[in-house]
Amino acid sequence: MQPSGILETALYVTDIEVAARFYTDVLGLDVILRAGNESIFFRCGAGVLILFDAQKLLERPKGGLPIPAHGAKGPGHVCFRATRDEISQWKSHLEANGVAIESEFDWPNGARSLYFRDPCGNSIEFAEPALWNLK
Repeated sequence: MQPSGILETALYVTDIEVAARFYTDVLGLDVILRAGNESIFFRCGAGVLILFDAQKLLERPKGGLPIPAHGAKGPGHVCFRATRDEISQWKSHLEANGVAIESEFDWPNGARSLYFRDPCGNSIEFAEPALWNLK
């Protein structure tokens, strides 16, 4: 057996309000659910990106759903799928919004990547699907 895809991806942030504004205002993601000041869920293509307050989810929530404790410390990473033309457009859009580009290059297999940081220090990437031999 093998999973058919990734349903959700989580990043842990130090300021949920600042991060929420970045992911909605700069990256244009739509909020589909907000759980107080602890988490916010965004639609991203066929999946979901979740931002968790890193300080509030390191232990199992009390009285809620039986979700096991989870969390992370330090910067995480997520890579969004984009075409080469979209990556160029994202670069211009990010720079216009004051987001510093950390790195931009072509991998040995020819796929292009663009790296930057969200306001909480997570490493964010846009890359062509060819990076992983995907269509």
